[in-house]
Amino acid sequence: MNLTELNKVAQAMVTPGKGILAADESSGTIKKRFDAIGVESTEDNRRDYREMLFRSKDAMSQHISGVILYDETIWQNAKDGTPLVKLIEASGAIPGIKVDEGTQALPMCPGELVTVGLDKLAERLKKYYERGARFAKWRAVIDIGSGIPSMTAISVNAHALARYAALCQAAQIVPIVEPEVLMDGDHDIDRCYDVTQRVLNKTFQELRVQRVALEGMVLKPNMAVSGKKCPKQAPVAEVAEKTVRLLKACVPAAVPGIAFLSGGQSDEESTAHLDAMNRLGPLPWRLTFSYGRALQAAPQKAWSGKAENVAAGQSAFAHRARMNALASRGEWDSGLEKKAA
Repeated sequence: MNLTELNKVAQAMVTPGKGILAADESSGTIKKRFDAIGVESTEDNRRDYREMLFRSKDAMSQHISGVILYDETIWQNAKDGTPLVKLIEASGAIPGIKVDEGTQALPMCPGELVTVGLDKLAERLKKYYERGARFAKWRAVIDIGSGIPSMTAISVNAHALARYAALCQAAQIVPIVEPEVLMDGDHDIDRCYDVTQRVLNKTFQELRVQRVALEGMVLKPNMAVSGKKCPKQAPVAEVAEKTVRLLKACVPAAVPGIAFLSGGQSDEESTAHLDAMNRLGPLPWRLTFSYGRALQAAPQKAWSGKAENVAAGQSAFAHRARMNALASRGEWDSGLEKKAA
């Protein structure tokens, strides 16, 4: 393992004013997104859609530091035969790959899940590295509900995240460590704070046990937010203050950066929260975005599967990327959203 090189990639992933595009939707998830815009989820349509994003010159070169790909996408070529990974590299962004294989029910823990995919991961990572991937992603899912999460669910998911991270670093690939506490449910922000604190503490304990070099990773956590069904939604300032306090309590300064997931927040909410956090600086690590839906909902709708809408889709993508890039510097303003509209 060359830690200097891993750290260089991790630092590049959290370059000030840039963030990560999560374009790693599974076949099932992208089908749901395509159904919503009336587009058939064929391999060609999925390729055309992602090619449109990766060829968005303004967005990619100015605001995107890396792209998380799904297994299908990393092997695909653009319409003209250029590998999609080469389009990403040409824009100055770093190709990455989602390597977990989804979740399974956790035995003896009703309603809880564990992420799988460690078997043969070492061999898969070698192939991904040869194809151009320089970072990877593994998502653990923790749900809040009556009597959950159990310490069992937190422990096994933290253990798997750390094993994955160690395998990545051994393969000279930067791991994005993603322990996601879901925002589904009616819990308030303080319950989210407490659960996320337990999850992050256990995750970093496991990372240390398994000798993961913190300088060569990026953390992708949820923000401290109210559950979607909670009657009292915490305001932006409270989300920012509590999330930053939580991270300071749990995340060592050796970690180069934190790239948040949007987790079901609206486009503007996820941007506003990120912006408010970056105004609370100086912070020990860089705070940026690793958004999927919050970067893609607008371009998907504008594109709607039609070749003549590619420019409109790219324009919508460039706008969302720019808004989040400004937020990653604490320079966003809601007035900029209205101007664009």
